[in-house]
Amino acid sequence: MKISSGITKFLILIGLSFFISFSASAKGKLTLYCSVGADVCEMIVQAFEKETGINTAMTRKSSGETLAQIKAESSNPKGDVWFGGTGDPHLTMAQEGLSYQYKSIHFDDLREAAQQQAVNGDYRTVGIYIGALGYGYNASLMSDKNLPLPTSWMDLLDPVYKGHIQMANPNSSGTAYTTLATILQIFGEDEGWDYMKKLHLNMNQYTKSGSAPIKAAGRGENTIGICFQHDAVKQSKKGLPVSVVSPAEGTGYEVGSMSIVDGARNLDEAIIFYDWALSPEVQTMIFTSGISLQVPANTKASADVDAPDLSTINLIDYDFKVYGNKDKRAELLAKWDNDVSTIPR
Repeated sequence: MKISSGITKFLILIGLSFFISFSASAKGKLTLYCSVGADVCEMIVQAFEKETGINTAMTRKSSGETLAQIKAESSNPKGDVWFGGTGDPHLTMAQEGLSYQYKSIHFDDLREAAQQQAVNGDYRTVGIYIGALGYGYNASLMSDKNLPLPTSWMDLLDPVYKGHIQMANPNSSGTAYTTLATILQIFGEDEGWDYMKKLHLNMNQYTKSGSAPIKAAGRGENTIGICFQHDAVKQSKKGLPVSVVSPAEGTGYEVGSMSIVDGARNLDEAIIFYDWALSPEVQTMIFTSGISLQVPANTKASADVDAPDLSTINLIDYDFKVYGNKDKRAELLAKWDNDVSTIPR
């Protein structure tokens, strides 16, 4: 049966009015797993509770830790929504049937990369922001130690940086897994693994969290931190002596993602949160707050004026479908554990 455009618009308006009205008066609860900065997680929870009345319990963990927790709880899910973290583990979650299939009412307004994340995950996940990989260094320490200023991925292999570099462990950190996948795509798998082994020799520590290395650099506890560029900018905005590097060879990027847990105890509230978090108003709130410097997924949302300009960064054609595949991910992490992390430094 053909429905006239006027009636269609009326039905859409009624549906949106119902959603807004229900959201405003909702009295339920939600368990949120959050993999962005703790300050951003707390801001999101406060805003969501204030707007919807839904009592929200939040746990903040890195991407790898959250995926492991969701897997462990799969027979009796305790979380409802996973917000943030790199897209690869969200795709793994989708492939393992651990996430719920849902297409947001804001889907058509999302950037192509965010939409493609949903398509790759059979609509069991979606992109919520985009961020370019890179690294940052403490300019004061570099000067004090008379170290050359690096501009590329290859520069980080110089023995002069031995003991001066930190990155996270790719088993626990989406940032570090993106780094590993990026290096393998830039240099090819054989040369890429050789690169990771040489980089390992210059490491002073592998952290649990992806943002920890650049935070340590900002505090002067570390010299160079591999991170997403927006995390380095965030340290600079605090007045810390951190300089951001977009590697000359090009770099990978993340499509930070969100997924509803399959079997969520609070599915209605999870869907409300999902659509709320993708709305242009909420995305603008998050990404102009000064504490979250990624590029928002919703094209109608605004970004922070200091957010890295993706159009000026040499982004590689990152293969999310391959490197987000659960078997590929398991293969790469096992090889890193066996062939890289065990090398004496």
